[in-house]
Amino acid sequence: MAKNVEKADEKSDNDDIAEFLAKVAGTPVRTTPGKSGRLIFAIDATASRQPTWDHASHLQREMFDEAASAGGLELQIAFFRGFGEFKATAWTHDSRALAKPMSKVFCLGGHTQIEKVLKHTLKQTKKNPVNAVVYIGDCMEEDADRLCHLSGQLGMLKVPLFVFQEGYDRLAEQCFRQMAKLSGGAYCRFDSASAAALRDLLRAVAAYAAGGRKALSDFSQKTGGETLLLLKQIK
Repeated sequence: MAKNVEKADEKSDNDDIAEFLAKVAGTPVRTTPGKSGRLIFAIDATASRQPTWDHASHLQREMFDEAASAGGLELQIAFFRGFGEFKATAWTHDSRALAKPMSKVFCLGGHTQIEKVLKHTLKQTKKNPVNAVVYIGDCMEEDADRLCHLSGQLGMLKVPLFVFQEGYDRLAEQCFRQMAKLSGGAYCRFDSASAAALRDLLRAVAAYAAGGRKALSDFSQKTGGETLLLLKQIK
């Protein structure tokens, strides 16, 4: 019986990946002539993520590098942890500039502050359009209706939220899926066994935010793996 359950979970994860890639491929990128695309990478740095933090940080750096290699993309990192702490870096084209501040971040116990991430994104995009938001977290300890309302506001502004959930918290999954849907983005779950898939999915979103579907197609051809599923979905 355990093996059947394991296979069912594996199939669900694969379906999530395929659905996520198809959604990225079908999301229209909003660009302003003469301006770079802008991507916010938001991270839950609360204590529950400490066991996988070092490995996740390595994957995040690879994602930043891929975003920079795609060209035409400004990056910003936002994170929360501890008692009410929320910070965001300055916008930059240089992924190396993000490595130093991220290397100093460590996890601290506290409740999630996803609402601050969404409000920050709304404020940023009203100043200068944000093309996409990537959020990585494992749980949700806030008012789900409030988070969904803010996600819907992002959707109205054409800012898709791409949510990557670490682990199997069912309550968080329900909320994260709704947030992604309302914003026009996508949801995908990952764990330590899907590190390679996570890396490619993150890099695919970076390529999309920088150059739209063509950049995503070029990236898929180069890397293969799950990202090749994109080519079958692009019309």
